[in-house]
Amino acid sequence: MPLRWKIAALAAATACLVALAVGVLVHVWTAMDIRSRAEMDATNTVYSAMEVYRRTGTPAGGAELDPAELPTALRHPAGADRRVAYDGRVEGNLGPSVWGAQRVGGPGSPVLAVRINMSPQLHDLRRLDASMAVASLVSLAAALPLAVYGAALVARRLRRVAETAARISGGDLDARNGPALGRARGRDEVTDIAATVDLMADSLGRRLRIERQFTADVAHELRTPVGGLLAATDLLPPGETEDLLRARVRDLRGLVEDLLEISRLDAGAEAPVRARVPLAAVVAEAVARTGLDTAVTVTGSPAAEHVDHAEHAAASEQVETDPRRLERIVGNLVTNAHRHGRTPVRVTVEGLTVVVRDHGPGFPADLLLDGPRRFRTGVAERGAGHGLGLTIALGQARVLGAELRLDNAADGGAIATLRLPPPPTDTRPPHDGAEADTRRPRP
Repeated sequence: MPLRWKIAALAAATACLVALAVGVLVHVWTAMDIRSRAEMDATNTVYSAMEVYRRTGTPAGGAELDPAELPTALRHPAGADRRVAYDGRVEGNLGPSVWGAQRVGGPGSPVLAVRINMSPQLHDLRRLDASMAVASLVSLAAALPLAVYGAALVARRLRRVAETAARISGGDLDARNGPALGRARGRDEVTDIAATVDLMADSLGRRLRIERQFTADVAHELRTPVGGLLAATDLLPPGETEDLLRARVRDLRGLVEDLLEISRLDAGAEAPVRARVPLAAVVAEAVARTGLDTAVTVTGSPAAEHVDHAEHAAASEQVETDPRRLERIVGNLVTNAHRHGRTPVRVTVEGLTVVVRDHGPGFPADLLLDGPRRFRTGVAERGAGHGLGLTIALGQARVLGAELRLDNAADGGAIATLRLPPPPTDTRPPHDGAEADTRRPRP
């Protein structure tokens, strides 16, 4: 149930309880007042009737001597005091009643009694109850739309805060509720929540900027000494030690270049250079550059199934994208599949979609939930690595406006699905007759 309806229901329930409480209090107070007045009338009437009886010897003013309907409590009153008693019997329009009685003489003398009928007053009380019930229903019908409207205002503001928090959770660190929410409504709990969300976003943004700046600074500072190390390895005499050292220095250089690429992606400094290229040809070239045993399959038509690399250009769909960034994404996905999964690794091209699948243990649950994170590869069975390949692939996909989805297959293995955006309406070549450059991006 939406929050505004919960608030409206709570307001309606509160109004009903208040109306019920007021109605009960008014009913009880009025009933007590009616009985008190009837007892007073009975006492005064007995007094007047007794005065007349003593002068004339005849009951007057509706008084009777020892009436048969007289309540038991008044049949044998002690002394000559006037007494009253309530009689709840109802006979037609007569009753409930209040009796007043007094002996006309000493002990054993007749009892002069007067009956005060409360039926008219109780009928008015019932009419008063009905009027209050109708008034309560009318008031509730008038107040409920106002409660719904007021609750909708609060819910709308909370929804804005929730949408801002969702945008921040989705990666939009510039999303803010802004001061307008507080100025428009005054200072209240919703404004405090909105301000707290904005403060959290500011703090998170500062932490991420510090982290990104640290990553960029470390990568820039290491680039020069790593380059020097790589040059120094060329001076070593050939041998096993030289090969091992060169391989380790190249790994370190690759890590530094990956960090630099991530820092550029974080800073939003990357812009695609688009060209019309055959998708399958670019994918096949990217797979070939990895040097890993990977099967490439182009689907969509019988003639396109299991074609050679040289035939991919003629068999696949032309797409407008940045071929160097596309190669980077596919290469990282294939390398990740071989490094953290198990063979066979297959790459499938269908339309604007590229699917990379391995047959290993699959992606860990936290990666599927939160996305790839740098320097974290997941569970131990996913193998070793720095956790940067998927991070770079995801960042480059965002630059291309593509969608990169990570899943696990039902029968085991990890699946990475890259969906390129559809071509724009204007499909003219980006340059007059110029061929697309399908070389890998520079680190």
